[in-house]
Amino acid sequence: MSRLIIIFLFPAFVFSQDIRQSESYANGQLVYEDFCMLCHMANGQGVPKAFPPLANSDYLKDIKATVNSIKYGLNGPIVVNGVKYNSVMAPMGLDDQEVADVTNFILNTWGNKYDKLITKQMVEKLTTKQ
Repeated sequence: MSRLIIIFLFPAFVFSQDIRQSESYANGQLVYEDFCMLCHMANGQGVPKAFPPLANSDYLKDIKATVNSIKYGLNGPIVVNGVKYNSVMAPMGLDDQEVADVTNFILNTWGNKYDKLITKQMVEKLTTKQ
């Protein structure tokens, strides 16, 4: 009997997860358009020698660095896809849910693929006050 219940509940859990992901991506796209697109462009390609690309970006593989840069901004040199950037990204004042949503959007757009859902609770754990 318990196996039967698990079999029936598992699709509901997956469906619920899909809805949360869809909502997070949609909210993240709005955050991206409001706060990120000016520098990183609509296509995530950034501006050569000024603002790094987010499309197919190797920098995004470090989830902690990604979340912290979105939450607190960046200052100083970084290397993205083998190219050095030394710009300033000011903190945008996003709350933890907005950081989670825009991270989910970025991590699953422009050739990026990340299978896990970034949650507000994950942002709280990953961020280190600077």
